Amino acid sequence: MKRKIEEAIALRESTDYKDSIDRWKELIQAEPANAFLHYQCAWTHDAMGNESGAVPYYEEAIRLGLDDTDLQGAYLGLGSTYRTLGEYEKSREVFEKGLEHFPENTAMKVFYSMTLYNLSEHRKGMQLLLECIAETSQDPGIEPYKKAISFYSGRLDTVWE
Repeated sequence: MKRKIEEAIALRESTDYKDSIDRWKELIQAEPANAFLHYQCAWTHDAMGNESGAVPYYEEAIRLGLDDTDLQGAYLGLGSTYRTLGEYEKSREVFEKGLEHFPENTAMKVFYSMTLYNLSEHRKGMQLLLECIAETSQDPGIEPYKKAISFYSGRLDTVWE
């Protein structure tokens, strides 16, 4: 099994997506309750640009249960995939559930902010992005202004007199 998983991953990494997906499907057929296999198959569908094909595999992987690392990736992948498919409310639901479990996941916050943009929740999306920048940036041009960026992130419409 381990060798077959490594082969499927190597096929994906070499952009041989069709063969990789075929391998994942064979593995899933042998072990249908293996969440990791569903997650990897979803990931491969996403990598090849087949977002709609990825959705059921992400959903099943999450339903079956993944370790924390893969679960974060699955929430991010599914939320992002729903967004690219124009399923903005579903994307919001996935990201909010993911952030409930993993509130420190900055990548998920950034992708969630894109969904907020698509939902015309520009203020909330911008605030989230600015908070991420203030918390994570190592840029020497940002460093001196982190406190101000954080402060203003929630006060974008305030006019100071």
